[in-house]
Amino acid sequence: MRRALASVLWATIRVTILTGIAVSFGSSLVGCHSTPALTPQEAEGKHLYEVRCAHCHQDNDLALKKIPPDLHGIFERKTLPSGISVTDAAVRQNVLIGLGMMPGFAGRFDEEQMAALLAYLHTGLR
Repeated sequence: MRRALASVLWATIRVTILTGIAVSFGSSLVGCHSTPALTPQEAEGKHLYEVRCAHCHQDNDLALKKIPPDLHGIFERKTLPSGISVTDAAVRQNVLIGLGMMPGFAGRFDEEQMAALLAYLHTGLR
């Protein structure tokens, strides 16, 4: 009887320990893969991207024949689709002046808005 009781007790302890480890491990994984919140500046940039850029660069809801490049992870690349090195200045210039079929947006973004858009693009578009 003692042996059976000890065996049941030991099994209960093992299950409790393993459950605790699994819960701890699982919650640490959730933390690793959760997306950090956007800063207020990045959130403003996201709004600007959604209302001024996503129509072409994400949704192509204008039914453009030549689909504009996807901007997700743009700052993780070495070059822009044009071959120019990816820098804040190059992206800013493309947005303001335009390039190829992309029209320029000079006068549609003030400096604060441009900084917000760039900050959002640096997030990889999360």
